[in-house]
Amino acid sequence: MDNGLNILVCSAGRRNLLIEYFKKELAGKGRVITCDCSPFAPALYAADKHYIVPRIDDPGYFEAIMEICTREGIRAVISLIDPELSVLAKRREELEQIGVKPIVSPYRTCELWLDKYAAYHFITANGFRAAKTYASLSDFEAALKAGLISFPVILKPRKGSASLNIGKAETMEEVAFLFNSCRSMLIQEYINGKELGVDAYIDLISGKITAVFVKEKLAMRAGETDKAKSIDPNDLIPIVKELAQRSGLVGPVDMDIFHCKGEYLVSEVNPRFGGGYPLAYECGINFPRYILNNLFGIANEADIGNYEKNVYMMKHDVLMVRKEVEIGTM
Repeated sequence: MDNGLNILVCSAGRRNLLIEYFKKELAGKGRVITCDCSPFAPALYAADKHYIVPRIDDPGYFEAIMEICTREGIRAVISLIDPELSVLAKRREELEQIGVKPIVSPYRTCELWLDKYAAYHFITANGFRAAKTYASLSDFEAALKAGLISFPVILKPRKGSASLNIGKAETMEEVAFLFNSCRSMLIQEYINGKELGVDAYIDLISGKITAVFVKEKLAMRAGETDKAKSIDPNDLIPIVKELAQRSGLVGPVDMDIFHCKGEYLVSEVNPRFGGGYPLAYECGINFPRYILNNLFGIANEADIGNYEKNVYMMKHDVLMVRKEVEIGTM
């Protein structure tokens, strides 16, 4: 245990760049510790130290996190996957009792955005546009007959992540097949528009939005933005602010929004770092620094839209090699 401002990044996965960003900001102030349930998560080995932990649905998972926090003198904990956010938010008090700040939205907020059907009703009830969404075959068929929706449609898990088990259907037969392929599926209107990604930071101290970064998504890969271009946030800022305020979001937030026929449709909100965040960082939007400022008791000043525009991001594969003795807990 030491007295540095040490941060634990859970479910680090492939987010090597994000780990490097935190290490850069923490230089001389603390260390970055990572954990994941797989020893083959590359980002583990980008940190100052790493741990292999049980899966988040394992009874021993949270105890393992608490043990790491105590052993390494952790001051803050962050998760990079949606289901884990609720776990950490629910156990917030236990973490705070040992001096650890969970960088996560309130439990009810995490649960709201994890459940895509509940999120759809929240979005529309608060006056925002969203793709029409149905949770049953009968409701979808009724809407189809009434002319409220047409093919093609998208099917996705109600509480899915990383774009797993998402499919496109052109007929009722395909809809039925995909709907019954997984539990708790949703049927959603297909939006043929420009897909935008928003990286926003809501200050942990003031509760106000201090940064909004918008990118146009040019290509996706494994559920993450693979190629993108930074663009002007323009009239998206009021939507982002209102969504954040009404749902109680704090810290780093990732939003997916479609621009179609002159309107913005909110698709998803993830209360965490998004997979396309590196473009925001490279354009001058420094979430790790904002987090560290908050941990030091400093509220960040709002600086919305002040970043370099028309910058392109193109992810590419990088090889990591480790010997067998290096794989596992250090």
